[in-house]
Amino acid sequence: MKAPVLIALSTLLALAASLSHAQGKTREAVKAELAEAVRMGDIPLMDSGLTPRDLNPSAYPARPAPVGKAREQVMAELAEAKRMGDHPLFENGQTPREVNPSAYPARATPAGKTRAEVRAELVDAIRMGDTPLLENGMTPREMNPHLYPAL
Repeated sequence: MKAPVLIALSTLLALAASLSHAQGKTREAVKAELAEAVRMGDIPLMDSGLTPRDLNPSAYPARPAPVGKAREQVMAELAEAKRMGDHPLFENGQTPREVNPSAYPARATPAGKTRAEVRAELVDAIRMGDTPLLENGMTPREMNPHLYPAL
């Protein structure tokens, strides 16, 4: 390639990297989150993993209750479960779909990976040394970490 093309490409790559980095949290936002966590007693103490809230819950304000579902939403979910045969009706916990699967519409199965995607993952795993090689299950990365890029 010619020098002007290389310079233009490197400039574009640098710009893209700086833009993707700029989308993170600001220093002020991180400081505000830390102050809130300290106020709520959510910062773990030393190696125990316990938070001040765990040790003395009465010293900290109550956490807001999680928002539940509206009645209409629950009724809609129940109607959908009945339509699909996914609600347990019998004492043993069986659903109508399990008893008579042909009476209900087929479930949509998520699309699997394409052959090209699987091959690309395999090539990447081999390049990174993440494929089990020996009978003991060790990977080339575990046997020779100096030969592979750091994660």
